[in-house]
Amino acid sequence: MDGAFKGRFMALWQKYFGDAPLPMVFYYTDKEEEGVIKVKAPEVHRCMVADLARVAVGKSILFDAGSIGCFGGKHYLGYSEGWMPHFEYFLSCGLPGTVEGERYKKTPELVKDYTTLLPGWKAPAPYMVFKRWDKIADGDDPQVAIFFASPDVLSGLFTLANFDVKGLDGVMSPFGSGCAAIVQFPYLERETEGPKAVLGMLDVSARPCVRPNVLTFALPVKRLRVMAENMDESFLTTESWAMVRKRIDLATKEKAKA
Repeated sequence: MDGAFKGRFMALWQKYFGDAPLPMVFYYTDKEEEGVIKVKAPEVHRCMVADLARVAVGKSILFDAGSIGCFGGKHYLGYSEGWMPHFEYFLSCGLPGTVEGERYKKTPELVKDYTTLLPGWKAPAPYMVFKRWDKIADGDDPQVAIFFASPDVLSGLFTLANFDVKGLDGVMSPFGSGCAAIVQFPYLERETEGPKAVLGMLDVSARPCVRPNVLTFALPVKRLRVMAENMDESFLTTESWAMVRKRIDLATKEKAKA
């Protein structure tokens, strides 16, 4: 990424969102990087979202297929094109003596329909790097930006994502796992004519990995560039936003004291 946009975005973010957390980014790469922590293969089932807490505090981490301790994570990050055996029962009512059901869909048939709607895809490279925005290096090619944000911050991001959109849906919130909402869906939006942002982390299984008042807002970096250029002529300059911004600043200060 060019340093000019990296710095400009940070300045605009500070101007309108104060000390609210910066986004993190990810990109696929063919090689491991010096100074980037490789996530170890977990010994038990583990949601990859839990590892992103390290990124939020400034650590850069790297995944490969062996780093992911969840079959769903392998699929949604592009390292497995298939589904676990009896997936239609796992996501719905279960299969006695075989698999416990999560009951996220009413019937196995609905799960089968759901899987046909998901695009098949494969990770374009063996490694995947996550970095906080301020840790991006000049030679990096971040593909998706992910905000872990409070409702007030989300209101600003949501409105900005719709600022220059003709229609009602500059943001989408498709049913899926926590990792699908921050990886697969926004990554594939890169190739669409009018890329949308993805509101996520509504997956009940992933919720314990994030703070209670946080959801995610993920989008292609190329879309974030456009949104950033719109900031100075948007609602962010109004008194309405100033009132919300005061609450963001207060919440940020209270969190720092905790």
